[in-house]
Formats: sequence, structure tokens, C-alpha cells
Amino acid sequence: MEKKQGLAGYFWQITSAHTISYFIAGIIAVTFFDYREWWATEAFSAFYRDINSPIVALGGGFLQIFRGIFVALILLPVRKTFFEEKYGLLKLALIIFGFSVVSTYGAVITSFEGLIYLKVPFIYHIKGIPEGLIWLSLFIGILYISIKYSHKKIITILSIVFVVLISLLTIMGYFGAMGYFNT
Repeated sequence: MEKKQGLAGYFWQITSAHTISYFIAGIIAVTFFDYREWWATEAFSAFYRDINSPIVALGGGFLQIFRGIFVALILLPVRKTFFEEKYGLLKLALIIFGFSVVSTYGAVITSFEGLIYLKVPFIYHIKGIPEGLIWLSLFIGILYISIKYSHKKIITILSIVFVVLISLLTIMGYFGAMGYFNT
């Protein structure tokens, strides 16, 4: 029974940390990095959905719960390295940064591959890096707090409240983008 609770706690820590950090990084990106204008440019509008699209609203929070579960599954075989060893979360941050920016498996914006293969102007590669670094910093910071204070129920309660609020906000955003709240 204790192992199952430990595993459930691990999955919750990863999932909640990812969902909360992704939502906050997205809000910062849309608010301060002018993503609305950026996504509307010719270079991006061909392959990015409109920022007001219903699925974009849902994907910015609620759907990240499922992505968090996938991340937890991927990290499951090596979780002791990151959660129990000294500097484990720093190792995790370096690996995530490495596979997300330096050595992606596809040509995506802000990646080394993207610089080589995409026709997107260089400035767009640079503009996308802060959001990723904000997400990574928040993700590792939230994980650190949830691990260090895992014995405190308030940390779990707060993470549940945040994930529920994020889910409700993004579900409402989805229905709003679908036109259900128009008067």
C-alpha cells in the first residue's frame, strides 16, 4: 500500500508541477512576449492555430494534465536519479533543456534543428527561448518544493487547488472560444 501511495504521489508531483508551470509560462508568454501578434505573422499563421482557438484554450491547461502523466511515465524508470540523488533536479533540468532546445528530434522553433531546417527568421527562434526557460524554472522549482515539503499536506492541497482552478479556467476558455458565452 505504501508503494502505491508513493507512486501516486510521484505521478501527482510531476503532473501538477507540469500543469501549473505550463499554464503560468503560457500566461507570461501571451502577456509579455506578444504571442498574439507573433502567431498572427505569416511565418507562424500557416502552422500555428489561432491563439483564440478553442483547442488552444483547452491545451493551455486542462490537457496538460495528460501530458504531465506522460512525462511522469517517461521519467518513471529513472525517478530515483532525479528525486533521491544529490542535485537530481538539476540533472533533470539539464536533460530537459538538452532534449527540448539543443537536441530535439524534430525541427522546431528555438531548437538547433529548427535553426538549420526552418525558414523562420532567426529572431523567432530567440523569442521562443524565454518561455521554455520560464517553464523549466517553474517546473523544477515546483518539483523541488513538492519534494522538499511532501510531508506537508498544505503543499498537496495547494497543488490540487491550482490544478483544479487551471482546469476550470481553461475549460471555460474552451467553451468561450466555442461561442457559448457570447451574448
